[in-house]
Amino acid sequence: MKIRTVRRHFIDSFRSIKRNGWMTLAAVSAVTVTLFIVGVLFTAIFNVSHISSQIEKDVKIRVEVDTKANKSQEAKLKEKIQKLEDVNKVTFSSKSKELAKITKTYNNKFKMFSGDANPLSDVFVVETTSPSKTITVAKKIRDMNNVTQAQYGGDQTKKLFSFMNGVRFWGVVSIVILVAIALFLISNVIRLTILSRSNEIQAMRLVGATSWYIRWPFLLEGAETGILGSIIPIIIINWGYNIIYSQTMQSLSTVGYSLYAPGGFLFQVDLLLILLAIVIGSLGSLVSMRRFLKI
Repeated sequence: MKIRTVRRHFIDSFRSIKRNGWMTLAAVSAVTVTLFIVGVLFTAIFNVSHISSQIEKDVKIRVEVDTKANKSQEAKLKEKIQKLEDVNKVTFSSKSKELAKITKTYNNKFKMFSGDANPLSDVFVVETTSPSKTITVAKKIRDMNNVTQAQYGGDQTKKLFSFMNGVRFWGVVSIVILVAIALFLISNVIRLTILSRSNEIQAMRLVGATSWYIRWPFLLEGAETGILGSIIPIIIINWGYNIIYSQTMQSLSTVGYSLYAPGGFLFQVDLLLILLAIVIGSLGSLVSMRRFLKI
């Protein structure tokens, strides 16, 4: 396509937006509302997934070694655990260190169990390559010699993993449904715009204009409508997210979690919303044009 033709298509699309002021306003309003909902959902799902990942990383397997095992048997056990598939790191914690943790957390009365009176076991803390591998690895470790327990949180951990997977799955489903609704609304509003210009389109067909020559200005108009509709959602979401981040940062950091920092995260969300606006605006125009180009 020649540059002169591209320039003409752009000029025609801008003129059409200006000429169909109220129709354009209706289309922009539809894009604004739907993109705002999609944008809020994006930021919520991304951050829920982000915090979920942080929680999942805290899930580790505590392997209690049999108190009858000697140092050589403990070393062999550690070597066997390290060789297991999906094991990332194995850290040793002696029974005296375990007692020190309990004493620090609860009460100095536990100091009476120091030395030979210490009833605790040596412990291996096992980190897996992925949180979803925790249960499988724990089951394999339980079957090894000189292991009394391999704990990972049991049913609570299973529920946690199930909840996280549910959030991710339904989040993606919700976004797909919202985008489909947005596409439906926008294509219908743009169809009204095109309907008001059906005579113009028929006249262009009669003088021999190709389908794509007729389609391009509407395609560009749809993309421009999408971009205009994305401005207000982007401003509100950026403003709102900065406030939520500053108000929750301190309380979340005290428990070791955090939301995505606004800078890079909001830039990606903004870019995603603009691209989505262009795609659904252009696609809405293409869908609406099909009927008129069959004439």
